[in-house]
Amino acid sequence: MTSRTLPAGFLWGGAVAAHQVEGAYNVDGKGLSVADVMTAAGTHDERKITQGVQPGEFYPNHEAVDFYHRYPEDVKLFAEMGFKSFRTSIAWSRIFPQGDELEPNEAGLAFYDRLFDECHKYGIEPVVTLSHFEMPYHLVTAYGGFRSRKTITFFTRFARAVFTRYRDKVKYWLTFNEINNQTNYDREFTLFTNSGFQVKPGENAEAVMYQAAHYEVVASALAVQIAHSINPDFQVGAMVAFTPVYPATDNPRDVFKAQRAMQSRFWFSDVQVEGQYPSWLTHYFQAKKYDLDITPADLANLKKGTVEYLGFSYYMSFATQANDHEDDQFSYNESQDLVTNQFVPQSDWGWQVDPEGLRYALNWMNDRYHLPLFVVENGIGAIDHLTADHEVHDQYRIDYLREHIEQMELAMTEDGVEVMGYTPWSAIDIVSASTGQLSKRYGFIYVDRNDDGSGSLARYRKDSFYWYQHVIATNGAELNQTVGEKDESKS
Repeated sequence: MTSRTLPAGFLWGGAVAAHQVEGAYNVDGKGLSVADVMTAAGTHDERKITQGVQPGEFYPNHEAVDFYHRYPEDVKLFAEMGFKSFRTSIAWSRIFPQGDELEPNEAGLAFYDRLFDECHKYGIEPVVTLSHFEMPYHLVTAYGGFRSRKTITFFTRFARAVFTRYRDKVKYWLTFNEINNQTNYDREFTLFTNSGFQVKPGENAEAVMYQAAHYEVVASALAVQIAHSINPDFQVGAMVAFTPVYPATDNPRDVFKAQRAMQSRFWFSDVQVEGQYPSWLTHYFQAKKYDLDITPADLANLKKGTVEYLGFSYYMSFATQANDHEDDQFSYNESQDLVTNQFVPQSDWGWQVDPEGLRYALNWMNDRYHLPLFVVENGIGAIDHLTADHEVHDQYRIDYLREHIEQMELAMTEDGVEVMGYTPWSAIDIVSASTGQLSKRYGFIYVDRNDDGSGSLARYRKDSFYWYQHVIATNGAELNQTVGEKDESKS
């Protein structure tokens, strides 16, 4: 590949989420979150959601990789890689343990003071997500999560507290992580982690999802307004999981089905960027007879609280095909309407690996939103093997990231797309959100912890650590560096 020059100040880094790394689930006043009541699962299994913490069950997020106590060591490793930014989240239940208190928990606020100070010590800019699948569990049991309009108030109170506390320590914010995952409304995990509710017998899951999601986009818009009242220099973005949905064939019905799939997945960012609902969706609500609680005040706040950039995750692409019994709306049900794309390979977890889809995604969003874009997650979960001399030869990860960075750079240098930064998932090995596994590894840093919770938690640099270090040092100009002998003094 020809060397391509990226702009100075490009935010190279890495990403994690608080609940997947921190552990210390009941330390310093932290309350239970939705992540704390999900058990471990297997490669193709769904995590079980329990009623509170139950004896005899294993909850991998309770300890995770103990970043809460080991963050100075880990941030130092991030600095060694050359990170310019570090995306993480603030665990909502560290700040408001039950979620509905009037005053925040000082011990929780103080932890993030220490973490952000440690980042700044090395010149690393924090990129902070407010809600990353970490809703306080009490809001689920007492209010039904975002089923309730009251949860908007609880969220904005949390947002105000952290915006105020870190007004001089954090510049870049994201409101809700992968808010559009709940497009897959037949999946219990996505509704519970995104919106804090489970579907009751006889309920229309899609209708409940749309109501909860409406309250979330209103909460996001209010948070943007609060942020700018506290610090006008804050940059507040939305965040979606970007999975392009291609038509399986050139049959016009398949093309329209794919278009409706894209509309269904990305109305969330449409509203957060444009400040209004797309017309197809308001007609869809009418056709489906969904009588949602959407007030004139809500619509006014959506207009006032639009975001300044769009962050997104990119892991894979989808494909879809129209069926023989489509309704007039070509209604998209993600759990039923996806088909295998024969032109792209799959990961060990069945994810369709499509580097060129990232360039397509960047162009699609650039054409639609005309805002700076930020690749805040991109990576591959894989089974890594630690050698006897504590090395991990993860060429497969290097290949995946190199091919995606190449496509990102083409979008920037050939297509004129403005990209703020690139923070791969993940900076360090984490607990997988979807399966609870540690064996589904993403990080540049290997953590000695197994799926059953055993292990020393020692950290080891993978080959990808040294490769990415060189990528950052050359500002993305050299992506084909071969990882050779390491400096043993750093191991």
